[in-house]
Amino acid sequence: QVQLVESGGGVVQAGGSLRLSCAASGIIFSINAMGWYRQAPGKPRELVATITSGGGTNYADSVQGRFTISRDNAKNTVDLQMNSLKPEDTAVYYCNVNVVRSRIGGQYVYWGQGTQVTVSS
Repeated sequence: QVQLVESGGGVVQAGGSLRLSCAASGIIFSINAMGWYRQAPGKPRELVATITSGGGTNYADSVQGRFTISRDNAKNTVDLQMNSLKPEDTAVYYCNVNVVRSRIGGQYVYWGQGTQVTVSS
């Protein structure tokens, strides 16, 4: 099976920065799209940013210009650099990875355990 390990969450003052990292390990033939989602208390999980295997990116309007998603295909990692953080960015952030486990094919979706990001005013 595939496991995702997230790191980098914490508490930061408004205007500050954090960098989240997610590492995938296990039975992996290749990885397609990767991304970050978040869930605030009382709200549904929402997309933050995604990145394709070719490097194409997509961002939520609320984070455009402040967050940057990147990946290292050699290490099977995806990062989220978060700058100019706002209190409304406070949420649990989840890593998402779409994995092909063998040359036979078939895509499987995996989620990280979540990491708390708290932005104080």
